[in-house]
Amino acid sequence: MFDVEYYKLPNGDIPVKLFLDSLDVKMRVKALGSIDILAEFGNNLREPYSKAMGKGLFELRIKFASDITRIFYFFIKDNKIILTNGFVKKTHKTPHNEITLAMKYKADYEERNKE
Repeated sequence: MFDVEYYKLPNGDIPVKLFLDSLDVKMRVKALGSIDILAEFGNNLREPYSKAMGKGLFELRIKFASDITRIFYFFIKDNKIILTNGFVKKTHKTPHNEITLAMKYKADYEERNKE
């Protein structure tokens, strides 16, 4: 079992929580269920549930009916997963700006949590 945490901005905002709150109820339930699956299987989770995006970043792939959402995440030691941000997927390719934002959050998290 893995511990799943939400990345928190320096101002206290939590991008994944804000994203989940923006979803309709059915998609939110599906997304939370997918997060539970991620917590259970962690780095053993593969497509169609999860996909490596490079540089230690992964996307949790969530589909409900014809709606598709993604939540980015990365792993840290002690079986911990950090969820960075999410978006509703409307195009075939993942928007570059969403990946860039996730990488920025990942770098910020790592910088603020150095040991």
